[in-house]
Amino acid sequence: MSTHAKRERLLLADLLDGAGPGAPTLCEGWSTRDLAAHLVVRERRPDAAAGVLVKPLAARLARVQEEFAARPYEELLQLFRTGPPRMSPFALKQVDEAANSFEFYVHAEDVRRARPDWTPRELDPVFADTLWARIERGARIFGRRSPVGLVLRRPDGRTAVANRGTPVVTVTGEPGELALFLTGRQDSARVELEGDKEAVAKAHEAKLGI
Repeated sequence: MSTHAKRERLLLADLLDGAGPGAPTLCEGWSTRDLAAHLVVRERRPDAAAGVLVKPLAARLARVQEEFAARPYEELLQLFRTGPPRMSPFALKQVDEAANSFEFYVHAEDVRRARPDWTPRELDPVFADTLWARIERGARIFGRRSPVGLVLRRPDGRTAVANRGTPVVTVTGEPGELALFLTGRQDSARVELEGDKEAVAKAHEAKLGI
């Protein structure tokens, strides 16, 4: 596993372990047990995980995820810590870095920011750039359901367009915060929104993400 993905995996596993199986997360309706089951199914059951994107497979995904969630919590965490099986696409270093660094960062914040005493995590510049690169590649996918135009801007002025609609709302923040906003966690993202008042409200309530 590559550097960022491996670090984020271990950090997320530690957070899940420390929180215990019944703690809340930012994923609506999911406890930490549910999140752990999702992470394991995503890497170990691609036949079911495809249900995230393919609606006819959604029921299968829900069933398989419930089966994994019924396993001992410690077993789920161990499966996640050890990483994907050798035949999984996620076992490839390039795929691991491209997909998991972003995914695991967001889910780590799902656990951290569900606690009342959370504080912002300071990201090193290299990792921040890694998240930004993923945002640039996926902005149009994450923002496709936005009812307004959406432009993401870093404090240094770099921008990515998530939706070309009008009116336009500009969302400014560090890459980690923009990642949370763009994946539907607007309430927990520390960002600034600029634009027409009504458009800003729509952007804040939009169903963003995959």
